[in-house]
Amino acid sequence: MANFPLINMEKLNGEERSATMELIKDACENWGFFELLNHGISHELLDKVEKMTKEHYKKCMEQRFKDMVAAKALEGLKAEVTDIDWESTFFLRHLPTSNISEIPDLEEEYRNLMKDFAGKLEKLAEELLDLLCENLGLEKGYLKKAFHGSKGPNFGTKVSNYPPCPTPDLIKGLRAHTDAGGIILLFQDDKVSGLQLLKDGEWIDVPPMRHSIVINLGDQIEVITNGKYKSVMHRVIAQTDGTRMSIASFYNPGNDAVIFPAPALLTEATEKEQSYPKFVFDDYMKLYAKLKFQAKEPRFEAMKGVEANVSLDPVATA
Repeated sequence: MANFPLINMEKLNGEERSATMELIKDACENWGFFELLNHGISHELLDKVEKMTKEHYKKCMEQRFKDMVAAKALEGLKAEVTDIDWESTFFLRHLPTSNISEIPDLEEEYRNLMKDFAGKLEKLAEELLDLLCENLGLEKGYLKKAFHGSKGPNFGTKVSNYPPCPTPDLIKGLRAHTDAGGIILLFQDDKVSGLQLLKDGEWIDVPPMRHSIVINLGDQIEVITNGKYKSVMHRVIAQTDGTRMSIASFYNPGNDAVIFPAPALLTEATEKEQSYPKFVFDDYMKLYAKLKFQAKEPRFEAMKGVEANVSLDPVATA
């Protein structure tokens, strides 16, 4: 646990900047995950988001989850279940257009709070993308532009709760997968653990830490960096005690964004046998929807089959 990458963003503003950038680089190359402290989002806002999310779960989601467990006969499992997750979720879309006003059962104060929180996370995501550009030797703004498409990025939040589970050995909170998109910003419970990532063949706990934001990289970053940075398998283990809150926000390419390895990161050797395909993001998402809980490599291979149809011309890059 001591080795899990922790990044204090305050240190980017002083003489420890280069050492901190090196930590971020190492985390991106060797972990696919890191945890941010002093990220600029106030503790007061995070506390309020946590309080209101947990209240909303108790009031509106908990009984629905119990009904689902009863309906699917998940209470007294005797054998492992691999086609469903032990989680209660709802989704908020922020960009290109928001659906927050359409989500039922949200109090007005909670809607406004989540809008405010999303705005701050969007800014943080774009700041992080530029830090990645700096470490990769790409021009500032390259990743943001690569994600832009004609209408800007997709940005949304999955609000999850993982209730206590009587049979955590037989069902996962969330089955192992890599994330399809760009960069993911997670505000998680600081008391109830469960998130794990796969590193060197072993499952490692992502430590719950008060007021931190956990970052992980999605499949699109792997493609654009031509594998220099990789998306990493992760999962949520169900727990017998406590409900774990997880608020994951996904800063993803726009639907019509064309994704391909950055030319500046291709050497002559890799250019001849470029290992990653070029594709339209929405096409990748359609494939991912069917294959989310499988290895990513066959998805990349499958996208090579549609590569010939992709043209860069119709997509705005600014």
